[in-house]
Amino acid sequence: MRSVGPEAPTLCEGWNTRDLAAHLVIREYRLDAAPGIVIPFFAGRTDKVQNDVAQHTDWDQLVDKVASGPPVYSPLKLLDPLVNLTEMFIHHEDIRRAQPGWQPRIVDARTVKALTRPLPVLARLTMAKVAARVALRTPEGKTVVTVGRGPAVTVTGAPEELLLFAVGRDALVSFDGGDDAVRAVRDARRGL
Repeated sequence: MRSVGPEAPTLCEGWNTRDLAAHLVIREYRLDAAPGIVIPFFAGRTDKVQNDVAQHTDWDQLVDKVASGPPVYSPLKLLDPLVNLTEMFIHHEDIRRAQPGWQPRIVDARTVKALTRPLPVLARLTMAKVAARVALRTPEGKTVVTVGRGPAVTVTGAPEELLLFAVGRDALVSFDGGDDAVRAVRDARRGL
């Protein structure tokens, strides 16, 4: 966020980096507005508060809040190593991959391991309704999780790419399976 500035594009439809930073701040600091992130009934309130934070908070202060992580009183503090790492990684890539000429990066082994840990649970949540039996597999041949019912499709990629795929982002993955099944997996709505 610091390197691209507040007006840079992101892969989050309709959001620039300022909007994305405000989303992360709301998620961690505004417990009164955070439910709308996942519960549609409360989305209007969340959008209003998020827009207010984006418009009325100094950019450097906004990024400092994101960088400092959840405050002590936040329920996310307890889940920080599991939940926030994946959220921050995904949104970091939302920014990186929206920039012209982006290139894949090497993710250190410790981070890859930490991103792999929640992947089975996350994939079961985000891909439960995919019309295929999807195996997420690393290039080394390790199946991280198999989820769903129907024709078999294998999605192969580095764990961080499998994570991005599972939450509905474009990812550097390959597919193996029947054409119709692969198309169904590619086109399926994934994400929370």
